[in-house]
Amino acid sequence: MSTENLPHSPEQPSRKPRVAVVFGGRSSEHGISMVTAGAVLKAIDRTKYDVLPIGITREGRWVLTADEPERMAIADRRLPAVEELAESHEGGVVLPVDPANREVVYTEPGSVPKALGEVDVVFPVLHGPYGEDGTLQGLLELSGVPYVGAGVLASAVGQDKEYMKRIFTSYGLKVGPYMVIRPREWERDESAARKKIIDFAGEHGWPLFVKPARAGSSIGITKVDDLSGLDEAIATAQAHDPKILIEAAVRGREIECGVLEFEDGPRASVPAEIPPPDAHAYYDFEAKYIDSTPGIVPAPLTEEQTAEVRRLAVEAFEAVSCEGLVRADFFLTEDGEFVINEINTLPGFTPISMYPQMWQASGVGYPELIDRLVQAALRRSTGLR
Repeated sequence: MSTENLPHSPEQPSRKPRVAVVFGGRSSEHGISMVTAGAVLKAIDRTKYDVLPIGITREGRWVLTADEPERMAIADRRLPAVEELAESHEGGVVLPVDPANREVVYTEPGSVPKALGEVDVVFPVLHGPYGEDGTLQGLLELSGVPYVGAGVLASAVGQDKEYMKRIFTSYGLKVGPYMVIRPREWERDESAARKKIIDFAGEHGWPLFVKPARAGSSIGITKVDDLSGLDEAIATAQAHDPKILIEAAVRGREIECGVLEFEDGPRASVPAEIPPPDAHAYYDFEAKYIDSTPGIVPAPLTEEQTAEVRRLAVEAFEAVSCEGLVRADFFLTEDGEFVINEINTLPGFTPISMYPQMWQASGVGYPELIDRLVQAALRRSTGLR
């Protein structure tokens, strides 16, 4: 691959901050990460920032990719992949694990390594494990490179729905009934583990939602209406995560709220409501990303309900020690109580995603939203804080 046109480290001290947008990754949310990255690359202010797009393949190789956001969209119900945009199938990008050196290097077999210049901040738009779960954040902490979004602990807790719910409960936030089956339980005594789930259904009733404990974008989730569908649902969830979460159905309206870090601390957006999708049993992956089921922004709530859900969203943000951004998802039950379902420390940033839509309705447009996230990252140091 020719490196003739690759960006080089500027010699002028007054250069624009360089933002490495990192996307793709090894999780089942690889394609959605690509769509998110395309939206970010299209909207980021190029007069204010130099941008370096870096893709991570499904196998985990870091590569330079074409800076062509239009090729990162869903086309004909098909998700894009990093391999389709990689400028080389052999070369790779190396981020130095040295806090004194932020220079990114490109290497290719048989060629002299090429310096691509220093990176001032990383904008990770990786969803799911190996990116959103604290693993990438730990690498960036070791490298001393600031990054957008939650730190190691908050990212890990935000990815693991069991420990997320445990922390929420410890802070007095109400969560719905749930249980967890860990891989050791399943391997030790599959019948006993299945019986625990059946007993849980006997206590809380059908339907149940069987989920991977550490996945997102509604991937691997099954709504189970009776015992006959349980085994298939378990297998589907375990295909994405050996640890599975079982939730009782919470009957109520689905309400979401965005939290964004401002100079004076986190603030909540206007909330949105996710109406039941007509062609789907619930708000699943297809409804979210393929059929683009629209949300209602702002949600038709009373002033008191709006104030309450915004307060709870910020409380959830603080409970997990988040930074940068969070989308908090709630159920509003028939008796008027908000039950928190989960948070997402790296919510979808696609053009149809609810997080940017909620902030748009709150007066923060998409380019400003990206700018605020990058600036918040640049204000923070890495390490203990």
